[in-house]
Amino acid sequence: MNKRLVKNYIYNTLYQILVLIVPLVTTPYVSRILGVTNIGIFQYAQSVATYFVLVGAVGTSLYGQREIAYLQDNLVESTKAFWEIELFRVIGVVISTIVYFLSLCIHGEYPDVYLVLIIEVLATAFDISWFFMGKEEFKLTVIRNTIIKLSGVVCVFLFVKSPDDLLIYTACMTFPIFIGNISLWFSLKDYLIKITISYSELFRGIIARLTRIFILFLPQVAMEVYLVLDKTMLGLLGTSVDQVGYYSQAQKIVKVVLSIVTSLGVVMLPTMSSFFARGDKEGIKESIIKAFRFIFIISFALMFGLCAVAERFVPIFFGEGYDPVIILMIIISPIIVIIGISTVFGRQYLLPTNQQKEFTISIIIGAVVNVVLNIVLIPIMDAVGASIATVLAELTITVIQAWLVRKQLPLKQCFRSIFKYAIFGAIMYFACISVGHYLPQNKIWAIGLIVITGMIVYFLELLISRDSFFEEIKALKNEQ
Repeated sequence: MNKRLVKNYIYNTLYQILVLIVPLVTTPYVSRILGVTNIGIFQYAQSVATYFVLVGAVGTSLYGQREIAYLQDNLVESTKAFWEIELFRVIGVVISTIVYFLSLCIHGEYPDVYLVLIIEVLATAFDISWFFMGKEEFKLTVIRNTIIKLSGVVCVFLFVKSPDDLLIYTACMTFPIFIGNISLWFSLKDYLIKITISYSELFRGIIARLTRIFILFLPQVAMEVYLVLDKTMLGLLGTSVDQVGYYSQAQKIVKVVLSIVTSLGVVMLPTMSSFFARGDKEGIKESIIKAFRFIFIISFALMFGLCAVAERFVPIFFGEGYDPVIILMIIISPIIVIIGISTVFGRQYLLPTNQQKEFTISIIIGAVVNVVLNIVLIPIMDAVGASIATVLAELTITVIQAWLVRKQLPLKQCFRSIFKYAIFGAIMYFACISVGHYLPQNKIWAIGLIVITGMIVYFLELLISRDSFFEEIKALKNEQ
């Protein structure tokens, strides 16, 4: 991996963690102040609002990032592409917001919460992070959003004081998104140029992009179905809205960990698109093999590490009444590895190489599996059923994508090291559990000591086995 790619990975990892860490930092406080029922209401309402955010964006995020990556060296065409894609996005958001207001803010089950969340839907129109990601400018996004989103954390601690402050909490989680999206517009002048384009020409450009945008819109719809619909279905089919609260808290922790893994896919998409545009098939294959090795090294360590500390972490972090979150975290944790693999197949290979159809097929099948399993398992096992359905749906997607690319990529080389890192992760897990046996149950420092133990054991395993990971690090240092 070159230095720019590594830096972009670090920046994007920080950004993805930041997006998730805003609510995560406030969770120990909010879970105690609002309670699991109010958290369940917020997560349920937000899951419904997410569908309107998705429809408003109409697949322009992935499409826009890829198009700008293709046109990086052509300022005229990239400027034209930006305005065509952004105008199409604004039109979609306006229509989506109108439908959202009429259906939920007036007739919804929680109209006040939905009314505050309408800001999140509107904010989608101003989200141009896809443009900067296509330009491979991740640093700018990280810095600006860090400042804005941290203000939301401060607001939560200042204004959320009782169980009656659910609407205030919703506002604190929503308005920073809007402000953060607006702030990125001030940096556009450095990346766009003035061009003369008529309204008729602009709309013709939008029409010409419709088919390609909708091709990417379908997998995004399907993707959100199995990422968000489980919360919606838990609220509809579960025994109580509390189950949504338990499930959401478990997913929140797993997703923060997962973001460290999936960030590589986001920063690799422009690079792989450039390889494809140049016809560099060997460059694509070499990058994919390295990406898999990196995913396995990171994801197995994180998955087993999360399982090792779950029982201690949940009571300390969330407070009393959240014990069901422990088993949910453990059940969901395999998606750290599974989604890591599918990110390589999907974002790093299928999408950059214009195989949207294959990508869409895998996502839609996974979404269908998720919905069917949710219908069967949630009435029987509540949040546990939703967790099992999520893991199996993700596994389905990964298996299908592997099957679709079996003749295009050297899968044996890609998966050659998977068992090695799985074994390393398992050994690390048992080392952590063994150390934890002699430590107190409800102390933060005990969790820290277990984590340090795991890191040392895993590092020694890589060192003793003379893992090629260290050769990559040496190569990067030499480049510097």
